Amino acid sequence: MIKHRTPEDSDLFDPRHYAAVRQPLLEAQTPPAWCYTSPAFYRREVERIFRREWQFLGRTEQVPAPGDYFALAFAGVPIVVVRGSDGALRAFANSCRHRGSMLLDEGNGNCKAIVCPYHSWVYALDGKLSGTPDMDRTEGFGAGDYPLHRVRLETWAGFMFINFDPAAAPLSVFLGDIDDKVGIYGLGDMVLARRREYPIACNWKLWVENAKESYHIATVHKRTIQRYASAKSAGYAVEPTIGEYCVTFARHDASMALLQGDSGFPVHEPLLGRREAAGTCAPLIYPSTYLACTIDCAWYLEVHPLGPSSMMLVHGALFPRERLGRPDFETLAANYYRRWDITTEEDIVASERQQKGLDSPYATPGRFSHREPLVHAIDNWILDRVLD
Repeated sequence: MIKHRTPEDSDLFDPRHYAAVRQPLLEAQTPPAWCYTSPAFYRREVERIFRREWQFLGRTEQVPAPGDYFALAFAGVPIVVVRGSDGALRAFANSCRHRGSMLLDEGNGNCKAIVCPYHSWVYALDGKLSGTPDMDRTEGFGAGDYPLHRVRLETWAGFMFINFDPAAAPLSVFLGDIDDKVGIYGLGDMVLARRREYPIACNWKLWVENAKESYHIATVHKRTIQRYASAKSAGYAVEPTIGEYCVTFARHDASMALLQGDSGFPVHEPLLGRREAAGTCAPLIYPSTYLACTIDCAWYLEVHPLGPSSMMLVHGALFPRERLGRPDFETLAANYYRRWDITTEEDIVASERQQKGLDSPYATPGRFSHREPLVHAIDNWILDRVLD
């Protein structure tokens, strides 16, 4: 019986186990199955990647007014993003400085102050501790010494990013020259028209890898977007970038966000006369944020890891602001939503099947196709960070 053997945890990150993945694309092997199933490997990813690198966390229009907030757990850390009375966006640890209670339930809301549901400690929207019942007898206690712990938050083009590492370089350094690739699309002036969440029973890397290869399109999407398979494969190559991302550009006819025969919006005016009016630019911001900027809209895939074999996908639909004022916006937007809903479900089925296959003792490394250069690049970016 041929089967894979997961090394002991103490040996799991020995670079020798991954030497075959490090070879050039057409000589390399795919990563060992344990990279997608091992709790220890996942814990190392959380420690070395998700708690050290910049992580995408949605759009600024999700918290438009003072007091608006959303709370969630990212990579196991409860956090809250809130817009202050001064209009500034801030992120905090969602944990009371008294005895650690979670302050706000996960989800969206609006508040004038953050009040702990355990002992009613009160925090202003800027994180300062402003109310402490029955603490007047506690020696040496000062409310100014106990603000909420800040989590770094910076924005780019209307997108929010957080970083748990206080020593990390600024977001602008992390993103490098990405504006040279996608600045023409005006993402900061687009509007989030729809946001959907999908719980998926697969390792987060499987979804990211799937998003950045076209090899599967003719099979998985043969009834939906197969017409883009050849165009995407022709353009899918790792292009030179400065920053922690990779990017592709694929030339094609019509909008990549529509099924064949469906009506949509005209080409976004700033793109007219440029190559962007006849194709799609698709950056992957490492480790797990996929953007697709096409001729008439954009969309993003926001990946939240939940464990070795589970994740949450957030799909966001962006349209130029002026499109939302059209009387036929909802009618036409429904065509885009249908395309995204169908193809997302197709990818979910494929990714969950892959996860089940990788759980098998017979799952051993395979080989890369020439149409999977970005899968190889993603895998090696991850190994650069998790190996000893």
